[in-house]
Amino acid sequence: MDITTITIFILAVFVGFEIITKVPPTLHTPLMSGSNAISGIAIIGAVLATNFKGDLGMWLGFASVIFAMINVVGGFMVTDRMLKMFKRK
Repeated sequence: MDITTITIFILAVFVGFEIITKVPPTLHTPLMSGSNAISGIAIIGAVLATNFKGDLGMWLGFASVIFAMINVVGGFMVTDRMLKMFKRK
């Protein structure tokens, strides 16, 4: 990896942390719904990563698929729970 890639990664981590910590609690659940789409893209990338030659790429891709699926399912569960709160009884 070159210095440009490392710099972009560090800046992305910093910007992501700053954005997430400034989100008010009332917006957290709607943003969780949006992050499900991003996790879907991560799943596609993880599946592609399993095609790399060698065991390391396969296992990292497999772990990425598992973590992204946990995020997607959890996000949908939270969104469903939020929507149930607004249903009339």
